[in-house]
Amino acid sequence: MAHKMTGSQKAGLPRRILIRKNDTVKVISGRDKGKSGRVLDVILERGQILVEHVGMVKRHTRPNPAKQIKGGVAEREAPIHISNVMLLTPDGKTTRIGMKVEQVGNQLRRTRIARKTGEVLPSARK
Repeated sequence: MAHKMTGSQKAGLPRRILIRKNDTVKVISGRDKGKSGRVLDVILERGQILVEHVGMVKRHTRPNPAKQIKGGVAEREAPIHISNVMLLTPDGKTTRIGMKVEQVGNQLRRTRIARKTGEVLPSARK
């Protein structure tokens, strides 16, 4: 009997990404293991995120006076895979993320919770 795949699995995408922009995460594997920082961007298509001051690479850029680009060697963040980071709770503990569904009036509301402590995680959207 063949296993039935969901739409995101067919496309090779991760099942779901619960880490959002402005969350604080800690790198748990790779070159920058142990570093933590704020999530700058989430790349859903590739299952990657940009973390502040993590995965720094040098990029050589050509000067472009029309766009006010100075040129030279610039250092910037490179994307890292979502599986290499864990979310940090407000008190600085690493945790996995769970979802809690509750009914508010006649509609359902999903909130992210810390699996380790059970506390509701703050909404990262600003």
